[in-house]
Amino acid sequence: MEDRNRVAMDRWRGRVAVVTGASSGIGRVITLGLLKAGMRVAVCARRLEVIEGLGEEAGMPDAFLACRVDLRVESEIVRFFDTVGKCWQGVHVLVNNAGLGFAGDLTSQDPGQWREMFEVNVLALCICTQQALAQMQEHHDESHIIHIGSMSGHRVPTGANGAYCATKFAVRALTESLRQEMHAAKRPVRVTTISPGLVETGFASNYAGSADAAAKTYGALKCLQSEDVASAVLYALAQPDHMQIHDILLRPKEQGS
Repeated sequence: MEDRNRVAMDRWRGRVAVVTGASSGIGRVITLGLLKAGMRVAVCARRLEVIEGLGEEAGMPDAFLACRVDLRVESEIVRFFDTVGKCWQGVHVLVNNAGLGFAGDLTSQDPGQWREMFEVNVLALCICTQQALAQMQEHHDESHIIHIGSMSGHRVPTGANGAYCATKFAVRALTESLRQEMHAAKRPVRVTTISPGLVETGFASNYAGSADAAAKTYGALKCLQSEDVASAVLYALAQPDHMQIHDILLRPKEQGS
């Protein structure tokens, strides 16, 4: 199957991918995987220094573009996509990977944290999708939009942050809405959401606000790794153009819900 996927990815060679949230974890590994598959990849982050070396790391510096972008600012997103379009004549694959979460309850959490989760997890995803679709409309080639969601968009675990889960339920709704739009318009754009369970990244430290709490979470079971999610992205892209992988749900075997 791996060889088959590698051959199938050849049709994306030289095409342009945008990956958000590429500074660490899942987004970083997805970026390296797409570069090694022969794609040209543009990434963005608030701290340019954490992403600008990825092209060299993959051995594909000429196929890589990094820009400083705050995904909470619409004008910066628009400028980023304009830059990609001018450099490489349009996007073929968009991986909406950027996302964040903060622990807390509706009764006491700072509304500023709710706002930031919705700005990054939902609004930025919508704006990036809109910008990518505009460029895809210009070239009319086969294209693919992939949202990195979460199992928290399929159920609300006991003790989970309801606002964070709400952002991931929104991603599911946006995926289906976009699929219907592309079908109605007869556009050659496939749409996929990949929803992982517990992945060992820096997410838990940010979510809980504590490295100790993250270590406890990740030490409780054998977690997914970023490479597992990146493999799912390549699998969805590698399928023949008549076949759409709509949802991929991944969870550690030991994870109960």
